[in-house]
Amino acid sequence: MPAITADTLTLPRIAAPRASDTERPVRSITTGPRGFEGEGFPVVRAFAGVSAADLDPFVHMDQMGEVEYQPGEPRGTDWHPHRGFETVTYMIDGRFAHQDSHGGGGLITDGATQWMTAGSGILHIETPPAELVESGGTFHGIQLWVNLPKKDKFASPRYQAIEGNQVKLLSSDDGGALVRIIAGEIDGNPGPGSTHTPITMAHATIQPGARLNLPWNRDFNALVYVLSGRGSVGPVAHPIHQGQLAVMGGERSDGGISGPGDRITVAAEGTQDSNRPALEVLFLGGKPIREPVFHYGPFVMNSKAELIQALEDYQAGKFGQIPPNALMPHRPLH
Repeated sequence: MPAITADTLTLPRIAAPRASDTERPVRSITTGPRGFEGEGFPVVRAFAGVSAADLDPFVHMDQMGEVEYQPGEPRGTDWHPHRGFETVTYMIDGRFAHQDSHGGGGLITDGATQWMTAGSGILHIETPPAELVESGGTFHGIQLWVNLPKKDKFASPRYQAIEGNQVKLLSSDDGGALVRIIAGEIDGNPGPGSTHTPITMAHATIQPGARLNLPWNRDFNALVYVLSGRGSVGPVAHPIHQGQLAVMGGERSDGGISGPGDRITVAAEGTQDSNRPALEVLFLGGKPIREPVFHYGPFVMNSKAELIQALEDYQAGKFGQIPPNALMPHRPLH
């Protein structure tokens, strides 16, 4: 872990803070509970216990794995619908096959990302490919839901494949951290992802004892999720470890929110576990949509009436059809 690596000494460096820059403080740190998704693959519910207002424009995130499957064990999801948002699947290690009712699909493997705009409605499946089921192996990734504003809820469905070698790679100013920009931009460097909602998504590997100070868009919220390892976050170095989410942006004693801040600081402890040799962190931020969010199962809409309509449209077959000879989930014979 992870699949896409590089020599940080050869990469463009993130600029050091300016004298006028301010640090974004930590507002809260929560620990995601563990559970199971789809046909039974283990997940961490990364956003559990965090308010919709703090997450906006994000809705939901699962860390899938990290798990080392034995032959015959890998699990995925069955065919299911979505409407009203975008699903992002980032495979850090391992392979996942995707297919949808609008002709999108392919193999998401080792550092690749799929960006699926569900929009007006789509059916899809994500499942380990047959060869992974037969052989077993590492499975580790992220599934993120990005909300769409009301004007884009019924956009035409779209599928975008971002290969691991397409992400923009940067180094921290001291070379101790590798940053992979998947979408949005950091320090003027854009990632390859094309998004309806303005967001930034990046994955950083911070070596033991190193510190990463990222410039951040003041108009965006900021979420820092630890994929593995131990370290600290924010200007006063709040401890944080695997499975925890930091919401950045402080709360004043009068109940208001303090200034957003231009930079985010994350540092890795000097000693990490042998099987988790570095601090792995996901950075997320976006421009809040500030519209009502009604979320039920695989639908994210602006009202209860729209949720009911989504369910009725799905039942009426308006999200498309499962294609002939479609992928199907692996299920044990016993």
